Amino acid sequence: MGIIRNLAVAAVSTLALAACGSSGGGSAGSRDFVRAVGSSTVYPFATAVAEKASAGGKSPVIESTGTGAGMKLFCAGVGASHPDIENASRRIKKSEFEECKKNGVTEIVEIQVGLDGIAFGEAKGGPGMALTPVDVYKAIAANPFGKPNTAKLWSEVNPALPAIPILVYGPPSTSGTRDALAELILTKGCETDAATKALKESNADQHKKICTEVRDDGAYVDSGENDNLIVQKIAQNPKAVGVFGFSFLEENPDKLKGVTMSGIAPTYATISDFTYPGARPLFLYVKKQHLNATQGRLAAYVAEWAKAWGPDGYLKAKGMVIAPEDVRAKSADIAAKMTLLDPSGLK
Repeated sequence: MGIIRNLAVAAVSTLALAACGSSGGGSAGSRDFVRAVGSSTVYPFATAVAEKASAGGKSPVIESTGTGAGMKLFCAGVGASHPDIENASRRIKKSEFEECKKNGVTEIVEIQVGLDGIAFGEAKGGPGMALTPVDVYKAIAANPFGKPNTAKLWSEVNPALPAIPILVYGPPSTSGTRDALAELILTKGCETDAATKALKESNADQHKKICTEVRDDGAYVDSGENDNLIVQKIAQNPKAVGVFGFSFLEENPDKLKGVTMSGIAPTYATISDFTYPGARPLFLYVKKQHLNATQGRLAAYVAEWAKAWGPDGYLKAKGMVIAPEDVRAKSADIAAKMTLLDPSGLK
């Protein structure tokens, strides 16, 4: 059975998970497949794990909804219409955790599965862009440093850049990649201005708006949750820049080349040691209350991840950057014991 199914399959009310009110609940009303939602960046890795975990049973249903949209689905409740796992390319927010709690999702397990980078790429025949966070901020922010963005050419942003139109294909607001772009690149560029940086203390909402809101006049093109579509658009337009997960750059060396960020190219090595400015961790969030309601398949699926994320695992070949040994050991222990997330450090 295919990994990707119609969303209606996962929502069939007759698969009554409502009986699984706690992780210690019985198997009455259980279903025989796992449902995961979330990050388009994690999606290729999640489907690879699903293929291995489906031996002898039904394939897990993996849906690429974007991290933000996936969190809403994951946190909406416990029961048949709600997923078991949220794949995330950023950490769960405090507000999302509270929404989960409000809706009865009170047992959440957080597992870091690997690393990734927000890669900037261009076509193989592209101009050889070399960017910095402040270049990106000035190019695609709606109101850089509080003033409307009127820049049309990259050379208007930085005279050292080519005089070609600013055209950036990137993720939508529902994407964890977009959240990471805002946090790791746009905000860093924004805060090079002392007055704007100081605004964070006096007016946090205004600071966030100025630093992370993206322009909507065509210079930045929201390309949906399909990173492969961004790859295609960039390959067809040598003057455009794309923003996507590093694995998509690594899997398309015949079509794309990386754009340096502050002189550092997005590579396996620079993401591994976090010298590349866009490096970030990837997560699974597991609804422990569904453990006994999936006929053992949820535990088996999570266990398969632990087999796959090491330096000799198959996810490396898929483009995942392997997490450091101490992180993998901690994650394996959490996965085995299903240790609940401590929310005290969430933001």
